[in-house]
Amino acid sequence: MKPLQDVVVIDFSQFLSGPSAALRMADMGAQVIKIEKPGSGDICRELYVSDIKIEGESTIFHAINRNKQSYAADFKNPADLARIKQLLAKADVMLHNFRPGVMDRIGLDYETVKAINPLIVYGEVSGYGNEGPWKDLPGQDLLLQAVSGLTWLTKNESDNPTPMGVAVVDILAGTHIAQGILAALYQRGITGKGALIQVSMLESILDFQFEVLTCFYNDGHQLPVRSSVNNGHAYISAPYGIYKTMSGYLALAMGNITALAKLLSCGGLLVYADSTDWFVKRDEIKAVLAKHLETKSTEYWLSILDPADIWCAKVMDYDTLVKEKGYKSLNMEIKVKTSNGLSIKTTRCPIRIDGEIFTSDVGAPLLGEHNKQIEKQFGLIA
Repeated sequence: MKPLQDVVVIDFSQFLSGPSAALRMADMGAQVIKIEKPGSGDICRELYVSDIKIEGESTIFHAINRNKQSYAADFKNPADLARIKQLLAKADVMLHNFRPGVMDRIGLDYETVKAINPLIVYGEVSGYGNEGPWKDLPGQDLLLQAVSGLTWLTKNESDNPTPMGVAVVDILAGTHIAQGILAALYQRGITGKGALIQVSMLESILDFQFEVLTCFYNDGHQLPVRSSVNNGHAYISAPYGIYKTMSGYLALAMGNITALAKLLSCGGLLVYADSTDWFVKRDEIKAVLAKHLETKSTEYWLSILDPADIWCAKVMDYDTLVKEKGYKSLNMEIKVKTSNGLSIKTTRCPIRIDGEIFTSDVGAPLLGEHNKQIEKQFGLIA
C-alpha cells in the first residue's frame, strides 16, 4: 500500500508549480483529480517548449500530469460549481496556483471551502505572495529568477545575468507546497483540523539561495562576486568550477591547490601554497589550472584525480549520461501509456520508502476523461 493511498486531492493548478506537487502526491498513492476548463484545459496542454508534441499536446504536460484524473468543469456554470463543491466536501486536499483574489471571485477561497469541509488541507501557490506591491504580478519562472537575484550567480563575472536552464522556481515552489501539505495532513491526524498552506514562488527561490543570502545579510551587504574565469560559486575558492579539457569538460569541487599541483604535475600552481590565496587569488589560480587541463583528456585527468579522492566529475550531456552504468543502476526511466495507448518514456518518482520505488504506467489524462467515473464515485448531482 502506498502512503497516500486513501488521500483525495482536488487540483486546480496549471502549468508546473502546483501540478508538480500534485504529481508527487499521485506518485505516493493519492487520487489526484485535475479540474480543467472545458475545451482548453490546463494551459500547459498547449504550451510547447519544443517542437516535440505528444498527441498534439505539450511533452511537459504529459510528464507532469501522469497518473492523474481529469474532470472538466466550468467555474462560471452554477451546476459545475456545485459539483466541484461536492467534490471538495469529500476531499482531503485542495490545491491551486491562481493569482491572489481569483479564487475569492470564483467562490472557492479558503474560508468558503473550509466551511464546506473543515478538514480540508488547502494549498495555494502564488508568484509573490498575497500582500505587497508585487502580489498581482505574473508568477512566471524566468521572471522570478530575474527579480530574486539568482541570475547573478551563474557564468563568469563579465557575463550577462544568466538563468538556469530549467524551471527551477516552479519545481521548488511545487516541492515546498507538497511538503507543507504533507505536514498539514500529519497534523490533521493528530488535531482533527485542516489548514491553509501558502507558498510563493519568490519565497521558494529566496530560500533556495539561503546560503548566499545569509552571506550577503551578514557581510555588510556585499554583493556576491562571481569568478572571472571558470565560475562555479560566488563564495567558494579555487579550484571550484568547470574546466575545458582536450576531450570535453571536467568539474572540480573544493580541493587543496598544493595537492592538485603535485597530482596534476602543474608547476604553476605551486606558488599558491598559502590557502588564503585560494580565494583572494582564485581567478589567477583558475587561469593557470584551466590552461594546464586543456593539455590532456578528461579521462586522463580522472584517472589521476579519482584514485586520490579528489572531488571531480566528467561533465556529461544527456546522451552521455543515459549510457552510464551509474545512471542505469538507478532505473529512473519509466514508461507510461496515454488513454489512446501511446507509450511515453519519462522519469519516475525519486523517493523510496523502505526500499520501494513508486511507479505507475498511467499516463496523463485526456481532457474531461474521468467526468463520469468521478461523478459516479462521489455521487455528484447538479
